[in-house]
Amino acid sequence: MTRPAGAPASEASERPAGREFTGLRHEGGPDYSAIQQSAEFARLRRRIRLFVFPMSALFFCWYMTFALLSAYAHGFMSHKVTGEINMGTVLGLMQFASTVAIVLAYRRFAGKKLDPEVDRIQELAGGDRE
Repeated sequence: MTRPAGAPASEASERPAGREFTGLRHEGGPDYSAIQQSAEFARLRRRIRLFVFPMSALFFCWYMTFALLSAYAHGFMSHKVTGEINMGTVLGLMQFASTVAIVLAYRRFAGKKLDPEVDRIQELAGGDRE
């Protein structure tokens, strides 16, 4: 990440990646380059990836299963579950339910694992989180 035009160069922005930082600021505010290279920020990004990528892959597989069943398994999808409700309707509604479940799971994950890390990075950078 490059520093904004007109912002003074910082010694901290030329540190090797992964080093701890404490209160890295320059005249214009937090040193975003140093924050991006910090171990705390790397840990935050890793935690996000460990949730987002597997959950996205899982949902994509679930969605593709539904789409393929809809296209090629007409007998299965038209099987009546109860009354006029068939498997296609049930699986289609489960798409919405799984989306809501993923959002709630991410919200819980972010509240427990990500938000404390963001607060710590914000504190170390010397800024106020709004």
